Amino acid sequence: MKLLINNYRPAKLRDLIRHTLSALSENVRWLWQTARFKYPFLFWGALGVFFLGLLASIFTGILFLSITLGAYGRIPDKEDLAMVTNYQASEVLADDGSLLGRYYIENRSNVKYEDISPDFIHALVATEDARFFQHHGVDLRSWSRVLIKSVLMKDRSSGGGSTISQQLAKNLYPREEYGFGSLVVNKLKEVVIAQRLERLYSKEEILELYLNTVPFSENTYGIKVAAHRFFSTTPNRLNPTQSAVLVGMLKATTRYNPIKFPERSVERRNLVLAQMQRYGYLSKKEAAALKTKPLGLDYAPLDNNEGLATHFREHLRLELKEKLKDFRKENGMSYNLYTDGLKIHTTLDATMQAYGEKALKGRLKDLQQDFLEHLGEETPWENDTILLLSKQSSDRYQMLRAGGFSEPEIDTVFNTPVKMTVFDWEKGEKEVEMSPMDSIKYYLSFLNAGFLAMEPQTGKIKTWVGGIEHKYFQYDHVRSKRQVGSTFKPIVYANAIKRGISPCTYTGNYRRTYWQYEGWRPKNADDKYGGSYSMEGGLIKSINTVTVSMAMRSGPKYVAELAEQLGVADTVPGVPAIALGAVETSLSNMIKVYGTFVNRGRRPEPYYIEKVLTRDGQVLIDNTQPVDTASWAQVLTTEQADMVREMLRSAVDRGTGLRLRYRYKFENELGGKTGTSQNHSDGWFMGFTPTLVAGAWVGAESPAVRFRSLRLGQGANTALPIFAEFLKQLNEDKQYDRYTQSTFPEVDKRTKTALNCPNVIWPESKEEGEGTEGEKKEPIVAAVEEK
Repeated sequence: MKLLINNYRPAKLRDLIRHTLSALSENVRWLWQTARFKYPFLFWGALGVFFLGLLASIFTGILFLSITLGAYGRIPDKEDLAMVTNYQASEVLADDGSLLGRYYIENRSNVKYEDISPDFIHALVATEDARFFQHHGVDLRSWSRVLIKSVLMKDRSSGGGSTISQQLAKNLYPREEYGFGSLVVNKLKEVVIAQRLERLYSKEEILELYLNTVPFSENTYGIKVAAHRFFSTTPNRLNPTQSAVLVGMLKATTRYNPIKFPERSVERRNLVLAQMQRYGYLSKKEAAALKTKPLGLDYAPLDNNEGLATHFREHLRLELKEKLKDFRKENGMSYNLYTDGLKIHTTLDATMQAYGEKALKGRLKDLQQDFLEHLGEETPWENDTILLLSKQSSDRYQMLRAGGFSEPEIDTVFNTPVKMTVFDWEKGEKEVEMSPMDSIKYYLSFLNAGFLAMEPQTGKIKTWVGGIEHKYFQYDHVRSKRQVGSTFKPIVYANAIKRGISPCTYTGNYRRTYWQYEGWRPKNADDKYGGSYSMEGGLIKSINTVTVSMAMRSGPKYVAELAEQLGVADTVPGVPAIALGAVETSLSNMIKVYGTFVNRGRRPEPYYIEKVLTRDGQVLIDNTQPVDTASWAQVLTTEQADMVREMLRSAVDRGTGLRLRYRYKFENELGGKTGTSQNHSDGWFMGFTPTLVAGAWVGAESPAVRFRSLRLGQGANTALPIFAEFLKQLNEDKQYDRYTQSTFPEVDKRTKTALNCPNVIWPESKEEGEGTEGEKKEPIVAAVEEK
């Protein structure tokens, strides 16, 4: 029997039908004239097959025609296909253009054909559609091959019957359910769409469309995202083995996932390499050598919980959703962050971000171990009230209450062990069996942290670390509000200077009772007293009694007002306790306060969005113009700010930040201040070089979970090491010399003179008044102040 159709490549549908009828006519003539006499059994069998085939052909033709006419849903026409587009993820970029993360429904990012490695194109064509550049959307030879080799001979290397054009049609217009015969209907629809695509687009354009829509493993769409996810590279740099791994996934994205099933992935990769050899893209020697190589993965997943700056990206997402409401596309619709392929350029430095995350996580891992060892048999919380509150605020409890469950029934649910995955410092996460109540206890015991770094002269945020791990701890501690402790004290002394009090005014270090404030009687952290301190002395030694006295003298109301002017965007009560940091605010606010001291009195306006572009390059938001620092509020005079800055430098050289010098051996020009809240629930450190301000906070989700000793819970032990490790990495990286080797501006003679006095004066008999509070000290204070 003559199978004339086997070697035919139809240009159009009508040519296909014409040639099919011609072939059938030729075969019928041969059967009737020759086979019915020579081969009667063959004749009658063939005749039966013929009529069955004829009926099948008629049915298929009718079905095909009905599909074309829209009986099974509208088929996209020329105009539809000419406007082909797809959901595209928006990308968050660091200041150097490197990728931080994406927002998406489908994790997809487009790439041009010319930016795709030829090795990948060869691997794809050799495996998925060897005659791609010869056919016109449908390859009848492939259908025959599938029937004979794949179905009858079980040959896995023979490939599928769908061309790349048909696969593109399926990607653009997902299959629908039509009941019995759905597969046939969908296949025929794809044939129609594929041929229409071939008439509209060049082969290269079809490959570009295909490679921007095809799904890879792990909900990854398009070659650009897949290349980055599995090999940390770009499509134009893919080599033959990498290309073979990615092409191998297309057959079954889960089964051949190289992360979950590396052995299967190697097997499938080698099959792709064999196909490349078969079609002349690799020599036999090259293919054999490549098959021996390991997978060579460089896994860089980028979802909301993975990659760099996860907490920052979530904060940015929420902000952008609001900002984009003010912009409209040509069709009048607002931009969609998840589907419109926006390019969001930020001020974050990817390397500095990695340094910050490493510093924070490294310190918190060690600190968590110290915390548990310190507690011993004690629970991290001092009473069980926090457990009840945590339970009642949980989603599980709220859902059960809404479902009408009684408290005993809810208790039963909370005390019944179930399998769950939890965070673990050693493994990242682990599978356990524990009750929901035990899960609450488990997570309450973790310490967390936040870290933020900014250029004070520009306001650019360079590093934003919101916590130890985003998947399990989504609360952003850059923006969370906690008591700031002694990091607030520079504001007290800045206010005193602003109110005209000399930095060399001495204040006695003894306990006082403030009867007008319900008998409040502040004490020092070490409970030691005596001597009279200058402002610098009181600040660098963090003397509570001295600071409160200075706040009372300069006016708590004015201290509160200055705090708000410096950047504390929360309401600050005008009471004496604020002098000791009884103020709840965030790292994002405190970075402005210390940025003002470094920036010689001008309050910086932090920002992190450089510009936002559409997928076509249209600018929606543009913050790339040089910062107009003259518009920033001049909260302190240059002289006042310089005085505070110099005192904070002394705090590192001789005060509570001294371990930066003696333990970490830093020789940089530095300033900073530690802070510890009441009961050591919060540890802080705000530090700076002349060109970079950074702050760290450490504590548990609840203030009730804390170290029991000041030695372990103070900011110098918890938060300062994060800053130190971050600075250490910057010091070792020459590209950041602009931050680490910069010098502070020279202060004027008047400022030097104003600060030129001893930090502390002791009475002739040091024992006199030591540990006391009363009237003995007042004459000493008065005499010194008058002098």
